[in-house]
Amino acid sequence: NAVLFRLQRGEGPVRVDALLFRPEGEYSASSGFPAEKLDEPDEAVYHTVSHALKQAFYKAGTALLGHELPWGSLTGVRPVKLPTKAMLAGRTAGQARRELEEEYRVSTPRAALAVECAQAALDVNRGLRRDGLALYLGIPFCPTRCAYCSFISSDIKGALALVDPYVDALCREIQLAGRLLREEHLHISCAYMGGGTPTTLTAEQLHRILSAVERFLPMERCAEFTVEAGRPDTITADKLETLKIHNIHRISINPQTMEDHVLRAMGRAHTAAQIVEAMALAGRHFGGLVNMDLIAGLPADSLEGFGRTLDQVLAMGPANITVHTLALKKGSRLAGEGLAGAGGDLCAPETVEAMLALASERLRGAGYAPYYLYRQKYMSGSFENVGWARPGAVCAYNIVMMEELQTVLSLGAGGITKLVDPENRKIVRLNNPKYAKEYLEGWDKIAAAKEEAADFQAELAGR
Repeated sequence: NAVLFRLQRGEGPVRVDALLFRPEGEYSASSGFPAEKLDEPDEAVYHTVSHALKQAFYKAGTALLGHELPWGSLTGVRPVKLPTKAMLAGRTAGQARRELEEEYRVSTPRAALAVECAQAALDVNRGLRRDGLALYLGIPFCPTRCAYCSFISSDIKGALALVDPYVDALCREIQLAGRLLREEHLHISCAYMGGGTPTTLTAEQLHRILSAVERFLPMERCAEFTVEAGRPDTITADKLETLKIHNIHRISINPQTMEDHVLRAMGRAHTAAQIVEAMALAGRHFGGLVNMDLIAGLPADSLEGFGRTLDQVLAMGPANITVHTLALKKGSRLAGEGLAGAGGDLCAPETVEAMLALASERLRGAGYAPYYLYRQKYMSGSFENVGWARPGAVCAYNIVMMEELQTVLSLGAGGITKLVDPENRKIVRLNNPKYAKEYLEGWDKIAAAKEEAADFQAELAGR
């Protein structure tokens, strides 16, 4: 297997050819661009030539496959950035959609979906200020580890001795971050506590963390604060009461599926009935302001089973529903061990596509609209993850984080602070120590990153 690229420059447009060699034959395709683009600055030339190479290779590859991909030649995590950038530059939604279709060969349904999410991103972006940051609090513990999960988290049973020291260390980091932010007159615009599963902690441990947030961090203008309750087997009345007392706006309860045999195959230590019970309990504290996550393409699932899951989740009336496509993530048990013990084969890409189409149809019919979208490597069928919301229930943090509209200050193990300068399209990443044990031993690195983040945002705010 090999590919040969050829760039030809004559009197007319520059032509780029891709010749793809496979045992079964040769496949070729061409792309091009105006010759005057080679006279632009080096960085612009690099992007022009790279795009042409990619397009030629994609055309040759689709000739080999015999079909197009849903996202065309796009390979990145954040396809919504393209129409967002186009509309910020003054182009209409229709022009942004056509650019995706014509320049990147994105399918019409996916291009329209990306533009819808871009419009939601622009709505959120209008309310952001330079002196604001988003906040992420990481809790790297779970009751058990799901087969598809690659996040930095530990089974609580094996890490019990680390939990209380971790809570103490996180409170210390919160206190430092609060002092630095207040000194620079910065504020938190939106906040998210994830993991892991934060509600793996006890009510008292959650109270300690959230009390530190209220005491030290500049939360006075925080418009929303979401806590990922995630696993229904970690949700209790006293924990929900603690979250409500501390002014948490939204929680996330993530069934992934309502099919008990699929839950067992994925290592989820709860049943569908417990999800219903958790949602009823959440309803008494948060009304319907709950997000629920689903995954299309889980082993042992089917189109009919996924349809039953959709029906049951919609009947519970959450404000947000995120529909993920299964990704075989490096570091996950499913990717490492394959399908052994998973209770069934992977769903075919055609089945996953049907699941996503069914989700779109039923969610739109129930009054939900897409508001954020992202992709991952090794996704079944090369599809996407989409967040859906009822009117007025968009989770701004998800958009800010995914579209990189604002600095995200991450506290806790595995957290990645993203320093975002939107005007200059500059992003700097600062990593906290990855695992709980290393986090407890890494104070100097943690403190230095918080100081750098505060300095960066203060300079941005002062422009």
